Amino acid sequence: MNEQARRTIASYATYQEAERAVDHLSDQGFPVERVAIIGQDLRLVEQVTGRMGNGGAALHGAASGALPGALIGWIFGVLNWLNPVVSGLLLALYGLIFGALVGALLGLLVHAAQRGRRDFASVSSMQPSRYEVVADEAVADEAVRLLAALSSGTGTSTSSGASKSSVPRSGSTAT
Repeated sequence: MNEQARRTIASYATYQEAERAVDHLSDQGFPVERVAIIGQDLRLVEQVTGRMGNGGAALHGAASGALPGALIGWIFGVLNWLNPVVSGLLLALYGLIFGALVGALLGLLVHAAQRGRRDFASVSSMQPSRYEVVADEAVADEAVRLLAALSSGTGTSTSSGASKSSVPRSGSTAT
């Protein structure tokens, strides 16, 4: 695959602002297939959602095991040639119950094996510190010109709700 040389044409603090800039370019007839939004300076944020006790570990394990169990049971039921719909649904239900029980037991075992080192539940996400809008080198100057009209307030406004206070910063970084 041939990678085009790209240049940063604007940098924004939020994704909504970068999206608004690309939407403005699209509204102006710019070839947006030559543009990308790139999140820079990623950081991992782990939001703690609560304590994890034996009951929570078993519940989380049951939820994790129920879906694969139901899917495997359904697949075995569908392979039955005589009455595939009834047997598929029945085996899916049995698989869901069996998967939930096995998942609950495994959840309890894993929680007990950790001996209190990680007795909390959390949700992880990746968050960039800024979003850069980059364009192919051949069309970057035109994109910068069109985005300058957006930042000065003379361009067509979009409905993404981003404020006009964020001024794009043009640069010459190749990506």
